[in-house]
Amino acid sequence: MIRLVIADDHTIMREGLKRILDGISDISVVGEAIDGYETLAQVRKGGFDQLLLDLSMPGRNGVDLIRQIRHEAPKLPILVLTMHDEEQYAVRTIRAGAQGYLTKESAALQLVSAIRKVASGRPYITLEVAEQLALNVMTPNDSVPHKRLSDREFEIFTMLVAGKSITEIADPLHLSVKTVSTHKTNILKKMGMSTMSDMVQYAVRNHLIAPTPDSL
Repeated sequence: MIRLVIADDHTIMREGLKRILDGISDISVVGEAIDGYETLAQVRKGGFDQLLLDLSMPGRNGVDLIRQIRHEAPKLPILVLTMHDEEQYAVRTIRAGAQGYLTKESAALQLVSAIRKVASGRPYITLEVAEQLALNVMTPNDSVPHKRLSDREFEIFTMLVAGKSITEIADPLHLSVKTVSTHKTNILKKMGMSTMSDMVQYAVRNHLIAPTPDSL
């Protein structure tokens, strides 16, 4: 039996995942968490075999949370389930210690097989993620502007190019507006850019966000 904890801040999503898993004889949902703090509390309490983790939750989230979990529970398998496209976060989450990466769009068809594969000790990644990992090894970080960013800077970068204001970024990440502004300045400098328009156009060209009429 694979005892699973689901960490996702959306009630509808958690209920939907439980419906997908309902009746699966070898998988049992034994706990839930709605933010990064509850997730860490579940990890510290233990009593389960695998964590199904959303990347975007209130409190501590994203790659930072994966690193913290890996530090506190080195053997706990983590399967990331996220709305983010693979190109954005997959390589960073795998490098941080996740064993699998699954988008919410494909969850209905692939969730059960992904959970079983990760529980067996094998990674669950798509061919696209495998290619990204290979390219990440083969391509020097300095030659790809967004790879120069730290995990936190990359997280803020993706929120900025998605159109979020500094205040909208600061609140869910529990950062001050001043700290986010400093990160924004550092991101522009590291990427060799001077405006938000430059960043958005770069993100579209590199498939980090979907194109909009204004960015074409």
